[in-house]
Amino acid sequence: MLKFAANISFLWKDLALPNRVRAAAAAGFDAVEVLFPYDTPAPELKRALDQTGLPLALINCPPPNYTGGERGFAAVPGQEDRFRTDFRRALRYAQALGAGHLHVMSGPAEGSEAETCLIANLQWACDFAPDHSLTIEPINPHDMPGYFLNDFDQAARVIDAVDRANLGLQFDAYHAQRITGDALACWAAHGHRARHVQIADHPGRHEPGSGEIDFPSFFAALVADGYDGWISAEYAPAADVEAGLGWLAEVARG
Repeated sequence: MLKFAANISFLWKDLALPNRVRAAAAAGFDAVEVLFPYDTPAPELKRALDQTGLPLALINCPPPNYTGGERGFAAVPGQEDRFRTDFRRALRYAQALGAGHLHVMSGPAEGSEAETCLIANLQWACDFAPDHSLTIEPINPHDMPGYFLNDFDQAARVIDAVDRANLGLQFDAYHAQRITGDALACWAAHGHRARHVQIADHPGRHEPGSGEIDFPSFFAALVADGYDGWISAEYAPAADVEAGLGWLAEVARG
């Protein structure tokens, strides 16, 4: 059975973060994820999670919010100390809230030295937090120019080189479509590495069914492959959030 989470960094932006958790529960989601929750005191967010019974599927590392700054340091040579400091802080927050996955962002870099740096930092992080699931996510270069991890084959190579059981792939169907032109074929090639999935249609990054990705076939592929992790709705609503949730009701109907 497919399990859906709401990315409340994208959805219900007009509400305070704890109230977005409550809105996600009311809309029928089974979990939430938050990209950068660090501006909200952990006890406030934990209270909303406990009240609704929704687990927190994932948060991003590093803190705080990347607005105006770099989007990670894991692949940036010379920033190893900064990476470790940020990782420790993010891990404490993730543990306080029971976040299932911690997404490690690579940041702006290029070349073989950056890949070597990323592998070493991920090995350190996996060993520092052996009981916590870590993910890396290819992000398309159109939406995030200069971001180091921008290719699924590259991500597979890094995961294999890190060689730790608590590191896996974060598979975003929108990024897969924009990077490769075929999200389903990309899943067929790399889905076996995935421990977290995110969805948005392409183009536009709106609700499933608004663009060119064949989501019924995509969801069927996840079921056929035995994927049992979260599927997070990480999209920009075309209009009202609730008005755009027809896709979720359709999946629930089977």
